[in-house]
Amino acid sequence: MEEAWDSYLEDENPASYAFQQLRDVIESQEQVIHGLKSTMAIQEEKFVSKEEYEAVVKKLEEEKAAHAQTKGLLAKETEKLQFALGEVEVLSKQLEREKQAFEKALSSVKNKVLTESTKKDKLITKCNEIESHIIKQEDILNGKENEIKELQNVISHQKQIFRHQISDFRIQKQQENYVAQVLDRKQKKAGGLLSTRGFKGLGDK
Repeated sequence: MEEAWDSYLEDENPASYAFQQLRDVIESQEQVIHGLKSTMAIQEEKFVSKEEYEAVVKKLEEEKAAHAQTKGLLAKETEKLQFALGEVEVLSKQLEREKQAFEKALSSVKNKVLTESTKKDKLITKCNEIESHIIKQEDILNGKENEIKELQNVISHQKQIFRHQISDFRIQKQQENYVAQVLDRKQKKAGGLLSTRGFKGLGDK
């Protein structure tokens, strides 16, 4: 379980993992020092020999030196960790600013697209209205043209009728003139005969 946890720490944050490892080493060294001190105390109580005492003291000094070295490494690693954490914080803030800027730009683009889309929809609606109005006007014009054609046909028909009427009237007028001339001739001829007979009667008397 501890190995899995150590592996997780190492994968997640190498600096934190190294820092934890150093702390573990220090704790182990402190335990060793504590053990050595206890051993020295016990040996002193048992009146150990000078050689054994010096060996234990030397071992203790070595452990103290190793402990101090480890503390120095821990301080360096702690400094590195703090520096790394500072960089992470700076990068996190920068990322947050960039994220906000991106979201703001994206929102602006979305609003612009929405505005342009609304304008486009209005233009399409207006064009459809104009097209519908033009179609209605064309229907009205076509209706007027049909009415005009019908009126032209009626006028043309009436002209033909009028022409026939004029032609018939001329013919009738010519016939009437002809009849009048014939009657006038007959009347003149009849009048001439009467005059001749009248003169003859007067001569016989």
